Amino acid sequence: MDGKTSPLVDSYLEMIIAERGATKNTVEAYSHDLLMFTAYLQGKNESVIEASNGTIKKYLSQLTKHGLSTSTQARHLSALRQFYRFLQSDDQRLDNPCENVDSPKAIRPLPKTLSQKEVTKLITTARSSTNPEGMRTLCIVELLYSTGLRISELASLRLSSLVHSRRLLRVLGKGGKERMVPLGEPATEALNNYVTVRPSFLQAPLETDWLFPSRSSEGHLTRRRISQILKALSLSANIEPHKVSPHVLRHAFASHLLENGADLRSVQLMLGHADISTTQIYTHVLQSRLNAFVLQHHPLGKNHAGSR
Repeated sequence: MDGKTSPLVDSYLEMIIAERGATKNTVEAYSHDLLMFTAYLQGKNESVIEASNGTIKKYLSQLTKHGLSTSTQARHLSALRQFYRFLQSDDQRLDNPCENVDSPKAIRPLPKTLSQKEVTKLITTARSSTNPEGMRTLCIVELLYSTGLRISELASLRLSSLVHSRRLLRVLGKGGKERMVPLGEPATEALNNYVTVRPSFLQAPLETDWLFPSRSSEGHLTRRRISQILKALSLSANIEPHKVSPHVLRHAFASHLLENGADLRSVQLMLGHADISTTQIYTHVLQSRLNAFVLQHHPLGKNHAGSR
């Protein structure tokens, strides 16, 4: 880059200062991004006015090759869109070459989770304590891992949420949507044992329907307190505390279900996802299972690969 912008870019920068009151940082950011674009055009012997939809797409591909993040690419595209809208309004162009160019989307990171061995270690450690606090901790871990509840859903459970001999939970999720979540034997047992010691957490003479009552202003364990309980448990289990949280146990619930044969639609319903696209972040688990299945069962899988 030779550090020179085109007169059209200069006019655009002057406009956003005068008409939009753009700050110095904003102007510098737009100037930098548009300067990179004009330098790219110069290398292709194209002008700003002649740039086509294909030119914009090729430019974004070039940014990808240079290792720019998707968020940076999206910023460049946004600057170009606004620049060409200005040229349209100024009758310099009839069209905007940025139309129908999708903004680069960041790759959604895979959710953090725990191995089945680590979850077993947490549960075994929780079971080693038989006092009321320990029984409450075991109940919390079992419920989170066996149901995939959000921390807010767990904290707001009531005794009246337990139905069908405490084998089902009536959960009020996002948007006030109610769903029924089944409990396995270990979770049901931990829940029943906790309920017997639950009165020790009540503040006499007050009675409450909260499943996990506490002295907090909400009247039940807060999300922060539940997270603290899990961090303390992870230390006792010799698992790094940063690896354990209610949300990680929710991810472990979903991942381990899929690893053991559950279908994505069933997991969606149990997690309370309104859209299955949210649940599809776990498709990496399905892909791993599919790969293993092919290697194990396809006649040209493992045996054939080993003979090469």
